[in-house]
Amino acid sequence: MNVNQFVKQHREEWKELEELTFKFHKNKSTLTGSDIDRFHSLYQKTAQHLSYSQTYFANEDVSAYLNELTAKAHNLLYKDQISSMKQIRYFFSTKFIGLLAEQWKFAVAALFLFFIGGAGAFWSVASEPLNLYSVVPAEMAQAVDPQQLGAGHDSIDSSLMSASIMTNNIQVAILAFAGGITFGLLTVYILIYNGIIVGALAALYWHYGMTYEFWAYIVPHGMIELAAIFIAGGAGLMMGYKLFVPGPFKRSYQLKEQAKRSVQLLLGTIPLFIIAGIVEGYITPAAISLEAKYFTAILTVAGLILYVAIGSALLKKKESETYSNPRFIISI
Repeated sequence: MNVNQFVKQHREEWKELEELTFKFHKNKSTLTGSDIDRFHSLYQKTAQHLSYSQTYFANEDVSAYLNELTAKAHNLLYKDQISSMKQIRYFFSTKFIGLLAEQWKFAVAALFLFFIGGAGAFWSVASEPLNLYSVVPAEMAQAVDPQQLGAGHDSIDSSLMSASIMTNNIQVAILAFAGGITFGLLTVYILIYNGIIVGALAALYWHYGMTYEFWAYIVPHGMIELAAIFIAGGAGLMMGYKLFVPGPFKRSYQLKEQAKRSVQLLLGTIPLFIIAGIVEGYITPAAISLEAKYFTAILTVAGLILYVAIGSALLKKKESETYSNPRFIISI
């Protein structure tokens, strides 16, 4: 049996379990005894289908779909409701890391697109600084003065600047992931365009012999900020890919599922943008040494790596506990 035959043979049962799960979650008082018996029967069958799918179709979308459907049904059957705080803790400690693990290749693709834009703009402006006016908005190009780097920061309202930066970065991330609905074309444009901006400015400061100073004002907030944008951009690219290559599912289903996944990834990046905004508002313009700014960048990267490492360990532990639970996976 191939994956298409497998989906076609059992799709109606999965759809019925989805409907009962929604009904069970929405209003338990409307359920009858026959509904509960049918729900339990469908849950057992779907758990068997999941086991089969993970054995023979491990890399197909149907395995991810069945895993999610079975988990939802399992939660309704066996788990107590947990508090909102526990849900938030679970999301940021485990769920978000799991979503990242599933789409890391697309996040890398987002980084690659950003790099393409940055490399091209750097080469253009490095060879001729006047090209800056061709590759970045005129207003930005006119406002850049390498000789004034770091000047006037004493008059900056750090709290207002931090809030403004956070808002702008979150808007960029929303556009990057929402661009997936255009089959990823808008997402590709946003990633390349942002790379062009950074690459062009880096080349201008390189031309003035101020590369060290330039990156000292970029990397403290930029490392964690770009990581968040690559995650959001990766979500948009993944959505676009699934719409372009929907597999055995309809595009409408892929749009619904990938949009839900992308929103979750976007929510997971919000704390990263908050941290980046605080650093850019308070640390970047601060009258501290350039070395201290670079050290801040190292701390943010180390913190991000530590977060992912701990989250990955918690995720593996959660998966181990889940699949060792005989009530969850029923062998065929």
